[in-house]
Parts: sequence; structure tokens; C-alpha cells
Amino acid sequence: MISDPFFYFCAIPAVLIFGLSKGGFGGGINVVSVPLIALSVSPPQAAGILLPILCVMDLLALRKFWGSWDKANLRIMIPASIVGIVLGTFLFSHLSEAYVRLLIGLLAVGFGLNHWRQGNNQTKTSVSRIKGSFWSVVAGFTSFGIHAGTPPLNVYLLPQKLSPAIYMGTSTLLFTVINYFKLIPYFWLGQLHVGNLSTSLALLPLAPIGVGMGYYLHHKISPILFYKLINIFLIVTGAKLTYDGLMGI
Repeated sequence: MISDPFFYFCAIPAVLIFGLSKGGFGGGINVVSVPLIALSVSPPQAAGILLPILCVMDLLALRKFWGSWDKANLRIMIPASIVGIVLGTFLFSHLSEAYVRLLIGLLAVGFGLNHWRQGNNQTKTSVSRIKGSFWSVVAGFTSFGIHAGTPPLNVYLLPQKLSPAIYMGTSTLLFTVINYFKLIPYFWLGQLHVGNLSTSLALLPLAPIGVGMGYYLHHKISPILFYKLINIFLIVTGAKLTYDGLMGI
């Protein structure tokens, strides 16, 4: 188990931020969690430590949003996201993490700014097998490498203008499947060793705290404000990923 105080200085807020997002508040802000922990350990180790905690968070969030999901979207997104995880398993070691961050960051910022410009006048979209499959493959791929699947998911889901509850239920069930499926390649790649798992266990009590805080805030804001905040977080976190990508090239 890691004993470095600086690690926990970085890891504690990172876990709470992820919990806020899992509970329904903050949209894609959770993409800062791996980079934050990676200030003290390597990015692969940071991702390996976080994954078991995310799996617990997913179950906590799933209980709160149980049944509030869009089945038509999930029938498209779940299989496609698994394809993305498989691609990530075999290709991520051959691709620069910096380029992956840069690509998804630019997409997130571009979409967020366009969504902000159009505002409530944006045409509502519907379920699309082509778009849903593409963005879900991207979400599975980026989630495998840096737990950053939310921005590409938002590119597809936000224009549908789902109710906050349906949006949260759909994304929660999707990422529950994604994260539990990721346990297989993470174990295969040696990222779930005893040292990482014991560190995950030490941080685990923060999971219900973060999810509970996110769920509380989720029910205290209006749907209009909810999506404005998600869009802001999408732009901010996209900018963060873009910056990290440029600095890593």
C-alpha cells in the first residue's frame, strides 16, 4: 500500500470528484481525477488504483438511478463501448496517451462551445445507431486508458435533451458495464496487484461520501441549470485534457 502523504493529498480530492460525478453532479469533471493522482504516481498506476473504487461507486449510483435509463440508447452503446475497451486493451500501449488526451479534449471543447452557442435553440436529436456506436466506441477506448469516457458520451447524449434522471440513469448503467468489463484487461495487464488493491481499499470509504454529495446536489438544481453546468464542466475538462495532451507531445 502507498504510504506517501503527497499521494493521498492528490488522491482524496480525486476520488471525491469522481464521486460527485457518479452521484449526478459535475458531468465530465471526473476526467481530472487520473491526472490529479498521476502527479504522485504513474498514470497507469493511478488508473489501476481508481478502477476498483469506481466499480463500488457505480453500484452506489446505480441504486439511486435504478430504472431511469433509455433502453434504446443502451442497446446501441453497451456493445459498442465494449468494442472500444477491447481496442484500448490492444492498442493503448502503442498510442501516445498525450494524443488520446488531445483528441478527446478538442472534441469536448468544440462540442461544448457549439452547444453553448446554440443554447436552447439547438435542434433536439434522436437515437442514432451510427452516432451512438461511434461515440460509444470512443468512450470505451478513452475510459479504458484514462477513465475519461464521459466527454465523448456527452457529445452523443446531450443533444437528445434527455431529462436529468434519464441522462444519469443511462450513463450510470453504461459506465457500470464498462468499468466491470475493464477489470478483465486491467487484471491481465497487471494493474490490479496487491499494492494497488490495498491502496484502493484505503480510499474506498470516500466512495459513498462523494456519490452522496453528488446525488444531493443533483436534486437541488433545475434541469436547465443542470445541463448548463454539465456543459461548462465539459468545456473546462476538455480544455484540461487538451492542455495535458499538448504538454505531453
